Amino acid sequence: MNEVAIVTGGTGALGQAVTLRLLRDGASVVVPWVVADEEKTLASRVPADWRPRLLTVECDVTDASSMASLVKTSIGKFRYVRVLVTAVGGFAGGGLLQTDLDGWNRMLSLNLTSAFIAARAVGPWMLHARYGRIVMVASRAVVPPVGGLLAYTVSKAGVITLTQALAAELEAAGITVNAVLPSTMDTPANRAAMPDADPTQWTPVDAVADAVAFLAREDSGHITGTLLSI
Repeated sequence: MNEVAIVTGGTGALGQAVTLRLLRDGASVVVPWVVADEEKTLASRVPADWRPRLLTVECDVTDASSMASLVKTSIGKFRYVRVLVTAVGGFAGGGLLQTDLDGWNRMLSLNLTSAFIAARAVGPWMLHARYGRIVMVASRAVVPPVGGLLAYTVSKAGVITLTQALAAELEAAGITVNAVLPSTMDTPANRAAMPDADPTQWTPVDAVADAVAFLAREDSGHITGTLLSI
């Protein structure tokens, strides 16, 4: 895979799996980070011979100017960006009466607005090249929506709509836009939050990373607007 990919959320549990999978496939990968310890953890997992193809940059992906700067840095180092994976996100429980405005805005910012900002930042470069692969991370839990997770559900449902709207808008320019919809993933955070659950019944992050890598391939150009449940 002779690609250059930006993976937002690339220092998280899923993001690290995606980053490592793309590096293994031969891609160069740019990962924005905000938590230094997470960036160090990612770097420690990357074999020495892959490290020249990994660029980590401190960046707030919910800020448009910061994300635009990251894309320019990526172009400066690798000359182009052909793949975007929007894996940054967050989770919060709570129904209507348990969700305050701050919590609502936080879920929209992390899960939906960050995906829009990232797509808008890479869009001009992909449109100029008339090529691109955008893979967004939504959630199986929102198809159909479940109760008690209002802000999370709405924000991830927004990612699905954003995916399909962009797929329709960008198809003629050679840019595909798809989404993966994982069910509960086996991550350290989920194990801590649900200590009595059986994680063997959850989706491995590597399985989600495999799906992302498939949709990011050049020869997946006939697939767009797809929602892939995992």
